[in-house]
Amino acid sequence: MLSGSLASAGPESKRRRALPLPKGMVPMQTFTPDSSMVSDVIPSPNHGERNKARRPDMIVLHYTGMPDVEGALTRLCKAGTEVSAHYVVLEDGRILQCVPESKRAWHAGVACWAGEEDINSCSIGIEIVNRGHDWGYPDFPLRQIAAVIALCRGIILRREVPPHRVVGHSDVAPARKKDPGEKFPWRSLAASGVGLWVEPARIVPGPALKQGAEGDDVRLMQQALADYGYRVPVNGSYDHATTDVVTAFQRHFRPDKVDGIADASTLATLHALLARLPIEARAVAALG
Repeated sequence: MLSGSLASAGPESKRRRALPLPKGMVPMQTFTPDSSMVSDVIPSPNHGERNKARRPDMIVLHYTGMPDVEGALTRLCKAGTEVSAHYVVLEDGRILQCVPESKRAWHAGVACWAGEEDINSCSIGIEIVNRGHDWGYPDFPLRQIAAVIALCRGIILRREVPPHRVVGHSDVAPARKKDPGEKFPWRSLAASGVGLWVEPARIVPGPALKQGAEGDDVRLMQQALADYGYRVPVNGSYDHATTDVVTAFQRHFRPDKVDGIADASTLATLHALLARLPIEARAVAALG
């Protein structure tokens, strides 16, 4: 639990710093925020309509992965970058909204989850200000995580998002993305009702599946990952794509060791997680 963090994210602390406005923006008409947690609206032109009027039932969490928040906001809110998100959570706990939840923000790119390929149309995208792996990858402040939890809880209630459909960018795009990464406290989110989590199995020495392996054991592991929602070939060959997916799974669910090798801890954690997945969700994932 995040004891004391909600107080840290209170209104007084949110007013300590001036809002880091993006550069080179064309003035746009503002809109009414969807969440009472939003402190400011900074409209982004980078959005469209959700395909087939799809109602979002998924949350995708990202980190900004840029050296400073001003640059990140400029990229998200400036016309022509073709990137946006519904929300941005600053390090001090303030929450900005850039795209209405009813619209399709451009945050996920080429991505897939449980057979769905247009992740932008079925999801709400939340960018969390953090420099990311390429810029030192600092810890996420407690007040920031408290704000993420509060924001997600509201979205979950409004949009009826099931726990297994709160995911990271690396889950839906494992070959391209690492965010929000192994430092992100998924355990704390789940303890507050955001996302699905099981305690990772203990890491012990022993046999493991890794790149180059082939056979039924690999195929069963691939099928289990696919059942949970990951796009992975189910061909019995531990190839580069399988390594990427195992790495993404570890970043989210077994973060103490992220190496793309399916050891006993990774496999046990995967099967414990599947046991918590609703049967109907597993069936949809398998069809995908």
